[in-house]
Amino acid sequence: ICFATYTVSFVAAIGQEWIPADITTNPFVLKGVAVAVAMFFIYINYRGASETGKIGAIMTLLQTAFLVVIGLAGIWVAIRDPSRLENFNDFMPKGYKSLMVTMGFTAVAFEGYEVIAQAGDETKNPRENIPKAMLYSVLIVTLTYVAVAFATMVSVPADAAYLVTAEGTLQPWEWIGSYGEMGFREAMLKLIPRGGNIWVTLAVIFASTSALNATIFSATRASYALGRDRMLPAAFEAISERRKTPYIALLATGLIVIVVATLLPTQDVVGSASIMFLFLFLLVNVCVIRIRLNMGDELEYGYVMPLFPLFPVLAIICQAVLAVHLVEMSVMAWVIAPIWIGIGVVIYYAYSKSRALPTEDEIQILEDDGVDADRDGYRIMVPVANPDNALDLVRTTYKLSSAYDCNIDLLHMVEVPDQVPLSDADKYMMEGKEGIVEAMLYLSPMFPVFTTIRYCRTVARGIISAVREKRINLLIMGWHGKRSGRFNLGSTLDPIIERSPSSVVILKNCGSQSFNRVLVPVSGGPNAAYALEIASVLVEKEVGKITVLSVERGSHSIDLTAFIKNAGDTLRCPVEMLESKTVEGPDVVEAILAESEHFDLVVLGCTREPLMSQVTQASIPDKIADRCEKAVVMVKAAGGVRSWIKRWF
Repeated sequence: ICFATYTVSFVAAIGQEWIPADITTNPFVLKGVAVAVAMFFIYINYRGASETGKIGAIMTLLQTAFLVVIGLAGIWVAIRDPSRLENFNDFMPKGYKSLMVTMGFTAVAFEGYEVIAQAGDETKNPRENIPKAMLYSVLIVTLTYVAVAFATMVSVPADAAYLVTAEGTLQPWEWIGSYGEMGFREAMLKLIPRGGNIWVTLAVIFASTSALNATIFSATRASYALGRDRMLPAAFEAISERRKTPYIALLATGLIVIVVATLLPTQDVVGSASIMFLFLFLLVNVCVIRIRLNMGDELEYGYVMPLFPLFPVLAIICQAVLAVHLVEMSVMAWVIAPIWIGIGVVIYYAYSKSRALPTEDEIQILEDDGVDADRDGYRIMVPVANPDNALDLVRTTYKLSSAYDCNIDLLHMVEVPDQVPLSDADKYMMEGKEGIVEAMLYLSPMFPVFTTIRYCRTVARGIISAVREKRINLLIMGWHGKRSGRFNLGSTLDPIIERSPSSVVILKNCGSQSFNRVLVPVSGGPNAAYALEIASVLVEKEVGKITVLSVERGSHSIDLTAFIKNAGDTLRCPVEMLESKTVEGPDVVEAILAESEHFDLVVLGCTREPLMSQVTQASIPDKIADRCEKAVVMVKAAGGVRSWIKRWF
């Protein structure tokens, strides 16, 4: 539409002797030209990605060259006539609210950065080149936009005679705005008197066609990907044998482009597109946060966002605010965009969700007899890897289950080698099934037991997903002291400790033994009280003893008497079974390890430092657990805002 408006106006200007004057306002002419240029670029896209890229590169370079010249012309005019800078007073005559409306209305102009990501399948070295392309283009385009906006504002002298009208003297910005979508052209005719008409027309033509070319390309690739994943009919995946392009997806995209350009007013098209891109980018920012939190340790990044999650959170807030303000520019946009998005939601739930092909990173439920997420009571989940592992967990699980009067979910995450297709996942779950059956023999006579077998390439993420879905209160894990790479407790346990919304109990060397003497080292950490509570469950009643230990270092000391008194309501054993002890030592780890020699079990509270901050140096509880030869239980308590965010966000 932009291309048609400026092209028709240019042709009318140079052929005014033989072209009717009303051609510039004739909707049939404007829509016809718009459809013609759309069909031309649909054909270019049909020719293939290489041709599309070459045409796009030519258009973009020419567009940038023309716009840079316009920006430089504005700077030159301002240097020669500094009075033009007075056009910026008052700098914001309509106030901040109008600025919000304008920012929302022009959001579609920043759509190109999302197009870059959609070209990932056809990009060389995408991990490196896509972040570079995004960052460089943001810098170049933003500077270009600012330069052109500056040139537009200084194009009109404040004392120009044509600013005086019957209603009074117009400000330069009011005069430009009075021409509507042709205001930019009128401003450029004043800025560049000789050849300004052809210059601005070429700039707009190249800008609009490069955007059209990129939009058709990206929308086609998105539709093709949805067809490939069966979220749209498989026909969208069809590739032309001759041109190697997804021609059905291109045809559908072209049809949408032509229908929208033909039937909707320009302002409503722009407003609707901007709202939909604001919604899209808002969801992208939500996904950035979720992926970084849930899968950050699984991915190999080409670029890591600094100050995470500051920028996505700020972006979400800004995009929501801009979308709300857009209603003042186009009420129809707030009708069209929600309907369009609603159609997408209906298609997803009615068609796509049940047909979508699983991807390598998805979690699949192979067997589940405990789908009821609304069952009452405290819930404990025990991931079981094999029969030997199951027996090690049973005795401790039995004690904890008895104390909390709960029901139990037994989970097995099937580990499938990377080179094996997902369809063969069921061939690798027999050992886990045996482990579940072994555990059920001991637990099901006393507690309601549910079982689930799932597949995920990453065991930790699969377990956390099951914890969220089944609203688990306590997760019991086994650990055999296997450290790996940059993980202190292992690639499974470290992410679970940090990300699980439930309480976590990790068992090392616990087996089926009884615990008469239990050591609980405390240093004022957030999980110390929960460590004491778990110790009170595991200690042998009547004959057992729990020692609460504090290691003094200089001025650092803890009032153990007050600590034990505050924990009284949560204890599952008589307070008489507790005693306190304080030792001195410059090295906390060595002091606790020395004390642990006299005990059957050591119960430690985990640190709450973020996983990434522990990469270079293990925490004190991690060091103790790694080196201690006695039975060790590490715990992390759920609760508060952090657990709520982990469970629901």
